[in-house]
Amino acid sequence: MSARRAPRRALNVLGEPLAPCSVRPLTGFYRDGCCNTGYDDVGIHTVCARMTKEFLEFSRSRGNDLVTPAPHYGFPGLKPGDQWCVCAGRWKEALDAGVAPPVVLAATHEETLAIVSLADLKRHALDLS
Repeated sequence: MSARRAPRRALNVLGEPLAPCSVRPLTGFYRDGCCNTGYDDVGIHTVCARMTKEFLEFSRSRGNDLVTPAPHYGFPGLKPGDQWCVCAGRWKEALDAGVAPPVVLAATHEETLAIVSLADLKRHALDLS
């Protein structure tokens, strides 16, 4: 029998262990409170963002209504101030449209860097001193 290896611990965009994004509401593609990702996460839900009215409206205009609750999916609906793991591509679209929400770098998965530059994320960071 071969020894099993523990899965590699997820890192954030700063190369540190990935911090939780939100448990209220419970976020993450895997609904584990973190912006973890894997092969089955085709949307790459890796950016921990604090919702703004502008971003929520932008997302709805792009076909992803994050405001309306969907209880059958366990989705409470979001309001400004909530933190949520959003798709890196959608965050980049919002950036290009001038409505990118602020991000929590410590809770934003390193895979985000395949789509969004660290410089752009830092310009919108809530957790830089």
